[in-house]
Amino acid sequence: MPHTLETLAAKWRDAESVVILTGAGLSTASGIPDFRSPGGRWSRYQPVTIQSFLADEDARREYWQYKGETWQVILAADPNPGHHALARLAQAGRVDLLVTQNVDGLHERSAFPPDRMINIHGTDSAVICVSCERRAERALAQELWESGQAIPLCECGGPWKPATISFGQSLVQNDLSRAFDAAASCDLFVAAGTSLVVGPINEMFSMAKRAGAHTAIVTGSETPFDAHADCKIEDPLQEVLPALAEDLLE
Repeated sequence: MPHTLETLAAKWRDAESVVILTGAGLSTASGIPDFRSPGGRWSRYQPVTIQSFLADEDARREYWQYKGETWQVILAADPNPGHHALARLAQAGRVDLLVTQNVDGLHERSAFPPDRMINIHGTDSAVICVSCERRAERALAQELWESGQAIPLCECGGPWKPATISFGQSLVQNDLSRAFDAAASCDLFVAAGTSLVVGPINEMFSMAKRAGAHTAIVTGSETPFDAHADCKIEDPLQEVLPALAEDLLE
């Protein structure tokens, strides 16, 4: 199996359609901890399902304790060279679609073209009232939480919830269909910083593979698809992606 940047750059250069799936590993260099590594978020936090959030005030309080603290970390972070490299590639027409599992908004802040990106798990940068479905900037609810309101409330009296896809909550079907269609028709599929264990979006890899696309996994961790990838690179993303962009855009 080729493991070199040169191999991936050559395949990228020849591809007419490139689709990328990014995960938490892309943002760790920005200071945002990932979920599954030792010491990651799930070793310190029990996820709250959407059903629990809607039914249980204690669950809403616990959810907001975690989300409020996490947003403070996200606001202090900046896009790293990996984010900026992907944005440059997209701006140059070298990325057809980027699907991100991240909710931190760093792709947006790196000036990645919004029409070529799907936030498949939603975003922490906005909130939705679960009662009246009003949508607002995150700062509105965050300020309430930081001022002592353990469960920030909309003007209607309903609880605000960050606009992320919670456990037990369905993905947006149009986004999922667009992601799957792109994976099934691309020439190159790159999984960057993702463990590829979260379904159903990890099925993008298999769809691309079955369709004959060249498949690359760029992450320091093992994934269930490593043996099936055409290329696996384990070097840091904040080094790999800028090097690829420099090669492809020279």
